[in-house]
Amino acid sequence: MQFSRRSLLASTGLGVLALGACSSPNAPSGTGGEASGAEGFPVTVATKFGDVVIEQPPSRVVALGWGDAEVALALGVQPVGASDWLAFGGEGVGPWSAGRYTNPPTLIATLEPDFEAIAALQPDLILDVKSSGDQERYDRLSELAPTVGVPVGGDSYLTSTHQQTTLISQALGKPTEGQALLDKLDSAFTEAAEAHPEWKGRTVSAVTRTAETWGAYIEGSERVQFLERLGFTQNPKIAELPVNEGGFSVTLSTEQLRRIDADLIIAFPIYVETTKISEDPLFTAVPAVADGRAVVMDGDLSQAYSLATVESQLFALDKLIPQLEKAL
Repeated sequence: MQFSRRSLLASTGLGVLALGACSSPNAPSGTGGEASGAEGFPVTVATKFGDVVIEQPPSRVVALGWGDAEVALALGVQPVGASDWLAFGGEGVGPWSAGRYTNPPTLIATLEPDFEAIAALQPDLILDVKSSGDQERYDRLSELAPTVGVPVGGDSYLTSTHQQTTLISQALGKPTEGQALLDKLDSAFTEAAEAHPEWKGRTVSAVTRTAETWGAYIEGSERVQFLERLGFTQNPKIAELPVNEGGFSVTLSTEQLRRIDADLIIAFPIYVETTKISEDPLFTAVPAVADGRAVVMDGDLSQAYSLATVESQLFALDKLIPQLEKAL
């Protein structure tokens, strides 16, 4: 079966629509988190859709892209509306961002956002930085407020952590704070890699399982980049396979599952129980798995690893490294 971009996006909640409540246009819910300490307005942000000019520090931000709300929160700005891609519920963010809202945001659906609900929030800035890059979606959002969409090359949720953090921090007038976040992440990866020189050059497969099929991520995807920053290299047997639409994954038939064998295997489920991986006889027969060199992730760790914001990756590093040490 085709291991499509849409099914892969569902691995981290992209298929789950976090349905948001509508407010009266005259009384939008929530309070804005104006970009205090903002630098140098007006600012210009370069995107795939052209330059976006933001005249003054925004006070009513709606964050729709994958992880965009978490980035805004890390920069000290509370969105009044946000999309809950990973179906956390509540405030729509993971534990790495918990407790940062004074008032919870209105939750907006993900793949098919409610434009009337967004308009009711009276936004003065919309963030859709890590999203599909669809022109029609962008056009409709930009009618409501200045919208920072995907960067060049960022279609199909391929906006990188660096790009996402940089664009959002520019839009909020907080480029210094954005760079500080990226520096913190760089330091954490460098420290972890230097503490484990034995990982350098060892091969890794980043694998997932849906109810329909198996799949793996390829070099250039953030899930593989995360592991490469620790010193690992992409399993060349995965790299040989044809890439799915969207550009960051391959499909694996059961006959091809042996291709995931590597020095290390990282795996996580997509809308199936973890046991669908850990107790699958085809998976357990892979030599690396049989040898104990596999980590099957679930819950907060899987979500943090997949979300790939600065703070979710710091969370994932803290949780995953002890498991890697045990596996290797």
